[in-house]
Amino acid sequence: MASGTTAPPPPASLKRIVAASLIGTTIEWYDFFLYGSAAALVFNKLFFPGSDPLVGTLLSFLTYAVGFAARPIGALVFGHYGDRLGRKKLLVLSLLLMGGATFAIGLLPTHATIGTAAPVLLTVLRLVQGFALGGEWGGAVLLVSEHGDARRRGFWASWPQTGAPAGQLLATGVLSFLTAVLSDAAFGSWGWRIPFLLSGVLVMVGLWIRLSVDESPVFKEALAQAEARKAADAGAVEKMPLVAVLRHHWRDVLIAMGARMAENISYYVITAFILVYATTSAGVSRQTALNAVLIASAVHFAVIPAWGALSDRVGRRPVYLVGAAGIGLWMFPFFSLIDTGGFGNLILAVTVGLVLHGAMYAPQAAFFSEMFATRMRYSGASIGAQFASVAAGAPAPLIATALLADYGDSTPIALYVIAASLLTIVAVGVAKETRHRDLAGMDTGAEVAARTARTEDAGVR
Repeated sequence: MASGTTAPPPPASLKRIVAASLIGTTIEWYDFFLYGSAAALVFNKLFFPGSDPLVGTLLSFLTYAVGFAARPIGALVFGHYGDRLGRKKLLVLSLLLMGGATFAIGLLPTHATIGTAAPVLLTVLRLVQGFALGGEWGGAVLLVSEHGDARRRGFWASWPQTGAPAGQLLATGVLSFLTAVLSDAAFGSWGWRIPFLLSGVLVMVGLWIRLSVDESPVFKEALAQAEARKAADAGAVEKMPLVAVLRHHWRDVLIAMGARMAENISYYVITAFILVYATTSAGVSRQTALNAVLIASAVHFAVIPAWGALSDRVGRRPVYLVGAAGIGLWMFPFFSLIDTGGFGNLILAVTVGLVLHGAMYAPQAAFFSEMFATRMRYSGASIGAQFASVAAGAPAPLIATALLADYGDSTPIALYVIAASLLTIVAVGVAKETRHRDLAGMDTGAEVAARTARTEDAGVR
């Protein structure tokens, strides 16, 4: 099916749009993951001293989880204005907010300098990070989805998704390099600040690229149609995107939230909690654990576009279900391999886990984009994705660390991920296949429903 009345951009233009989305998501995820890695490695000592090491890690991960709490707020605010004003403007703002907060963390005094004000300021900056990221994801994937060719939408829309492993790769790579060349004392004293300050340079590069792209043609067409309807019907009042989403797409929002459970929880267990588990329970050095995540993230980056391309051929649901079922089945072997303490086994455990995660993450961008009409798409996709993160990714390292502290064993943690996997299988299983949907054509049906709703609200039968 055609992708609408708006012709797709030429290949060179589409590649520039993909690059703009990718570099932005890479920087934003670099900032977000950098905090997660630092929370596992040094923040427990710098901002929460005097606690038992595992309790300090729990407190450190609690500030990590606070960033997720702000993501739904970012989704609501950015979604609303992104559906009203356009995707590009909001993506520039999200990049500035995220980069500014991360740079400020690099300048933040520690508990030894300013006492309890240090963790308070850290938490505030983490909230800003979460708010920005809550608005970034939806805009980045929609900008590509709405520009691209419907036949290869899964492939092209998966590229902004590679920003997650690219950001993880960059954050872990910088930390791994610094821990290799600096002593533990130097890294804990000042070396940990370098990756955060580096964010300022990355943001300037990202802004330069992101400002060079055009607004989504599908959005511009939908906006023009909305303005024409307002001119023809002076009394017409366009509903807020959030209201329209909850009225016409509530089922899709619930499906998106369920679909994210296994994807989100497994990712943070594999990439963030692993730094705690491998170093405390398996006796692996911090450098070894970082190197394993670094290698696995490179493979993760490579397989996401392949999974996205496969979803164009067989559908979003089958690929997603393979990933959800696979990640559940992999959890017990995952921890068993880590428990051996061997570097090769550690790489195998994390790599297979991230490959299976990619089967969910790759089609997710196109899958969620294809659920909603254009003038509520930013809100719908962002709400579905980011509200789920509060129950999924936010507490995942916290819950995993608490289970480890209480039971001293990986079995409860594996069962936790398996339960999330079953929930995702149910959510995706009841969803409709979206691979052939026309993003522009969906607006016609949505407008009919909206007109019907306005008529019913006015009491006209």
